[in-house]
Amino acid sequence: MRDGPHILIVDDHREIRDLVSRALAREGFRVSVAADGREMRRVMADARIDLIILDLMLPGEDGFSLCRALRAESDVPIIMLTAKGDEIDRVVGLELGADDYVAKPFGSRELIARIRAVLRRTRNDGATERTNRAEGYRFDRWRLDTGARELLREDGVTVPLSTGEYDLLLALVQRPSEC
Repeated sequence: MRDGPHILIVDDHREIRDLVSRALAREGFRVSVAADGREMRRVMADARIDLIILDLMLPGEDGFSLCRALRAESDVPIIMLTAKGDEIDRVVGLELGADDYVAKPFGSRELIARIRAVLRRTRNDGATERTNRAEGYRFDRWRLDTGARELLREDGVTVPLSTGEYDLLLALVQRPSEC
């Protein structure tokens, strides 16, 4: 199926890339692979990517810094897939902007289910979110800049937000009647 979501696997272990690629291809996903951050950026420059599966321990730039850089310039969903399964690593990965975190060893069926769940969540708001990102949201004396992921007061003061704080605030401003 050539119309399936395009998944980019960024992992320095060829065996993992091959295993995950085959499992995803069987499920109808289009797959690209990269062994490090440089290859990841090359693939992203050449193709529209719907989701990234990102290892933490990569040669050169590690997965944490790649996740941070990706989040600063894109809202592409990210699933961390890594041998670093300690709670602190999971928390840091999620706080940096990962949408999910899967520790190795992992089951292919669970990974595919998590990919589908993340894609469902991120595609639901699709065009509406992209339109709103250009403008942000205004309320009271505040502006939520969705492009920069910052909260700005009308007098110019910027309030730094963690990923969790930003996500919560975004949910509240997108659906004020439901809160």
